Amino acid sequence: MANVSLPPGRDGRPPRIAMGGFFIECNRFAPPSTAEDFSRGLDRSGAELASALRAEPSRAMADNRGFIETLDQAGPWELVPLRLAAAQPGGPVQHAFFEDFLAGLARLLESAGPLDGVYISAHGAALTDQEEDPDGVLLARVRSIVGPDVPIVAVFDLHTNVSEQMCKALSAFVAYRTNPHVDMRERGREAARLLMRLLCGERGCVEMVKLPLVPPAPSQLVAAGTVYAELIERGQNHVGGNILNVSLCGGFALADSDKCGFSVVVSAIEADRNMARGIARLLARQVWQERARFRIRLTALKEAVARAGACGRDPTLPRVILADVADNPGAGGGGNTTALLQALLEAGAERVLLGVFTDPSLAQQAFRHRVGDRFEARINEGLDGDPFARPMQVQATVLALSEGRFVGRKGMMQDARGHLGPSALLQVGGLQLAVISRRQQLLDPAQLDILGADLSQVRTLVVKSRGHFRAAFDDFTEAANILEVDCPGLTTPKLASLPWTRMPRPIEPIDEGVIWQPPPL
Repeated sequence: MANVSLPPGRDGRPPRIAMGGFFIECNRFAPPSTAEDFSRGLDRSGAELASALRAEPSRAMADNRGFIETLDQAGPWELVPLRLAAAQPGGPVQHAFFEDFLAGLARLLESAGPLDGVYISAHGAALTDQEEDPDGVLLARVRSIVGPDVPIVAVFDLHTNVSEQMCKALSAFVAYRTNPHVDMRERGREAARLLMRLLCGERGCVEMVKLPLVPPAPSQLVAAGTVYAELIERGQNHVGGNILNVSLCGGFALADSDKCGFSVVVSAIEADRNMARGIARLLARQVWQERARFRIRLTALKEAVARAGACGRDPTLPRVILADVADNPGAGGGGNTTALLQALLEAGAERVLLGVFTDPSLAQQAFRHRVGDRFEARINEGLDGDPFARPMQVQATVLALSEGRFVGRKGMMQDARGHLGPSALLQVGGLQLAVISRRQQLLDPAQLDILGADLSQVRTLVVKSRGHFRAAFDDFTEAANILEVDCPGLTTPKLASLPWTRMPRPIEPIDEGVIWQPPPL
């Protein structure tokens, strides 16, 4: 879409645009997400939110920064801050917190006065312990307050689980097109451009077709040669004129929600709603035809450990990354399972760095010592009942200590502030263990820089992540040397092994022989 100027608002004054959002990805099988989780992330409203959105470096999601930058460049406008709450992925949100969030946002929206537009930043795969579609509830509430004529534009994660309620409330729907999600800022810019067009008087609409397909998370990589990249490119071929946006949303299966399923979402000018519906239908058929390409192959634990051992012994071999995809904090994992750690130690693997491992107790143990001290490290102390995060005792040497604050320099975290909490780099046998207190996945080399880790000396990097590390550690090794390891954990991509309760069935790849026909035009 060509650059669009910012039109005047009501009575010729600068347009008043409200901003807010609810950003969390919920894993049905993970421990509940609480108000404390959001306080550790971001929970701001009113003037405090306005300040946070314009801070540099920012703690807000990059789509917000892109949205604001684009409007600033287009002309004068007034930011009307609502409430924005964001937390690390986890289990369903305690419903009382969501009710409080929604009531606070609604009060600010009702008292804001006449608005020209609304921007919502969301992940799109939220749950509460009482509500299956918090994202849809939020958007419907916003629509009920501002009325049918005020454009509402939202940006979502590519893994959003889309509902009809979400689509009905929106004027335009924008989802990330990259995975790792390095285009968040650009999608915010796109949303701003779409909103500016809608401010000129045209009304938008959103059409969606959902498929009985839940691709495992590792298969949703968007890179050259992947099926997802090809399908997203096909979708972009339809954008132009009155077709405002095409989003192909693979969804988040671990939500175990009746919203689950691959969604093709097309936004258009209302006059071309039928065209949007036809495009969504066409692309959904193409996704279904390619569904077999979303199946995954994991590397057996024994094979992965052998590869790490050989890599440590032979410097002529290419370096390797082992991705512990079943313990991805970015999908609700604890970041503290021990199957891969224990196997590497037992095999005597050398020049291995495991980063980052979430264990606040172990970090505190390290802080009771000085750099260079050796101590009896109790890993996962007090978690005896956790089948995945099993306690271990090892001899460890403190290599570095840090309070854990960093500013990202590559990939998804570039120029954004982060906080690992009290952190330590420990030497355990031939392995270095980067221990953090605030659960998160490894997204940026800066998370290791603050601990003095020297990646040039590392032969095997072990990551608690599904794939976002790829954008930040692309210079560590070639993609062919990244192994997704078959280990147990809350974020396992082996979907058929999970005790589904709300997932629509039958559905690929959990069930065999699924039949689907596109909806009628």
